[in-house]
Amino acid sequence: MTERLTAGLCDLQVNGFAGVDFNDAALTPAAFDHALQALLDTGVTTFLPTLITATPADLAARLQALDTAVRHSRLGPAMVPGYHIEGPFLNPTDGYAGCHPAAAMTAPDAALYENLRPGLFRPILLVTLAPERPGAIAVIRSLTDRGCAVGIGHSAADYAAVDAAVAAGATLSTHLGNGLPALLPKLDNTLLAQLAAPGLSACLIADGHHVPPAALAALVRLKGAARVILVTDAVVAAAAPPGSYRFAGMEVQHTDAGAVVQPGRVSLAGSALCLDQAVRNVVEWGIAPFAQAVAWASDAPHAALARAFAMAGLTVDAGTVVWDDQMRPVRVTPGRVVAAR
Repeated sequence: MTERLTAGLCDLQVNGFAGVDFNDAALTPAAFDHALQALLDTGVTTFLPTLITATPADLAARLQALDTAVRHSRLGPAMVPGYHIEGPFLNPTDGYAGCHPAAAMTAPDAALYENLRPGLFRPILLVTLAPERPGAIAVIRSLTDRGCAVGIGHSAADYAAVDAAVAAGATLSTHLGNGLPALLPKLDNTLLAQLAAPGLSACLIADGHHVPPAALAALVRLKGAARVILVTDAVVAAAAPPGSYRFAGMEVQHTDAGAVVQPGRVSLAGSALCLDQAVRNVVEWGIAPFAQAVAWASDAPHAALARAFAMAGLTVDAGTVVWDDQMRPVRVTPGRVVAAR
């Protein structure tokens, strides 16, 4: 058997895992450790727990519970350098909102994030927002000045709005190709605008449900290999059997086909994807060789957060993964996160 050694995988968007919802204000350190051990088993050594749109009070309660779980769990301090907040400054229009509660979306205001920061064990490292919303560009500048990375997502931003967001400091497209309505303007649409922006790296969900394999290959070719990052957007149903689950207060269904949906709706509600499977999918679909696929799930996300790590005073060791000849992790060495005193 041929074994291959790589850096540990890094996932920028994990809403929950192995039956545990990170958006639950009742999250405990023990439950969080269960999810982290399951993540390690898939080769993920570093990740950003992700909270979706909620009212300010609910968002604060969920972040406090998550931060407490990170601080007091066995694996959290080594695996979690910080958090990804996806919302609430997103586009509430049908199709763009996805499974996020549109009623909780608000006008961009940097004070919301400032009010979440005090007392956190780990910082907010990534925020996803819609730059076309009034006030969003000022929020992007405020966040990047503080060292937070900014992604564009659940957005109808046109070419001008995308360019303004990049000029203000945005560097990522969150789950590019998703958080969009089924019908878009033929040429003047945010998907093309973000693909055309050289300052944005594309985070892509390689589960076959969010983006069909042929479309994923096209997005990679158009964006360019140097600007690709693999993410999962995993929710509570990832690494868990098909069935019904609670995610951020809503019911979701993990189907037998492997998709995660809200009952009675056609839009996806996160994924059940594991990042090692995303690597295998990219290779098996002929999109990239193994070394490149792993780099998109390890080196690329670390590079995307390098400035945020540095400005937060964090040193992040990625750890290692040993893979077998079926591209499955067989030995995972955890990394560590060291915060400057």
